[in-house]
Amino acid sequence: MNRQIQISLPSTGEEEWQAAREPLMSGWLTQGPKVAAFEKAFGERHQVPHALAVTSCTTGLHLALVGLGIGPGDEVIVPAFTWVATANVVLYCGATPVFADVDPVTCNIDVADVRRRLTQCTRAVIVVHLFGLCADMDALRAALPAGVKIIEDAACAAGASFKGTPAGGLGDVAAFSFHPRKSITTGEGGMVTTRDPDLAGLMEKLRNHGAEISEEQRHKGPRPYLLPDFNLLGFNYRMTDLQGAVGLVQLGKLDRFIAERQQWAEFYRERLSALGWLRMPVFPETGNHAWQAFVTRVDPATAPMPRNELMERLQQRGIATRPGTHAVHILNYYRDRFGLAPDDYPGARDCDANTMAIPLHNRMSDEDYDYVVQSLNEIAA
Repeated sequence: MNRQIQISLPSTGEEEWQAAREPLMSGWLTQGPKVAAFEKAFGERHQVPHALAVTSCTTGLHLALVGLGIGPGDEVIVPAFTWVATANVVLYCGATPVFADVDPVTCNIDVADVRRRLTQCTRAVIVVHLFGLCADMDALRAALPAGVKIIEDAACAAGASFKGTPAGGLGDVAAFSFHPRKSITTGEGGMVTTRDPDLAGLMEKLRNHGAEISEEQRHKGPRPYLLPDFNLLGFNYRMTDLQGAVGLVQLGKLDRFIAERQQWAEFYRERLSALGWLRMPVFPETGNHAWQAFVTRVDPATAPMPRNELMERLQQRGIATRPGTHAVHILNYYRDRFGLAPDDYPGARDCDANTMAIPLHNRMSDEDYDYVVQSLNEIAA
């Protein structure tokens, strides 16, 4: 079988190549005018007044936590089923990650379990819009005491929305990813968004070593001998102008990319509905799914074979699949450090064991989608 269908491929080409030429020719390669233009356009698309480009969603989440003053003695609730970075950033700050279980149907955080995990030390909740499906923000907000901040891990959720409000403006601060497996990409890279001007100003300084003014401001100023003052311990989390130029082009394609993914998600739902053992992802009634991934659930009680064997069979046919993500509480580091067991979070445990992402991206052909459906039906026969 020569056919190879990747789980994901970035949709880039001549426009992105030409966009990257401008900073290469101008010589302004680090954060500069292209990043500023990308930030402005991203903020407008997601209806938030402040957007700051960073090196990754991980550094964006770290920046958000530091900007909120999270540190030793504080607890931050995170879902047990997510990419490990969601929990790692809490430890970067010296704070304690407190896991909450997830709903095995949506794979998003279980608000009832969040309520059970609250203590006097809870300072924030990192809510993940997993695979592009926004979490139930109304329920989460209602469950939290005043003063507990909501940080959106919107790594997968560029272009998603909840009840008409785009991701990125649903909590106090949010972080997005532009990794190549996301709908739009800058290679590596991320964006932090907020409605809070004071928090935005603080994070802007923190991402640039804590400098009081940006490099762009300094270079354009009338006194070249002046260096910025540093009143904060900051980081180098700046995006390059090469990435900003590519990101600006990609952002212009975001809505088309999501519309195409929505179409093919509906195709999968229709054509795979007869496989009762393969549960489809949730199609939201209260917002727009970004469809970063199409993540199914293999019912272990009724499936013709275990999920891992099914994934191996698909791989033999040239179809790449992946588990949705991992249950962080059963990863060795977290298991050993915090004394956790798989059954402590049964929803996350089951998602870890049973989710399966099948190919969905903007470089697949009609024939590719037909072949995925055909293969699943043949394997199940």
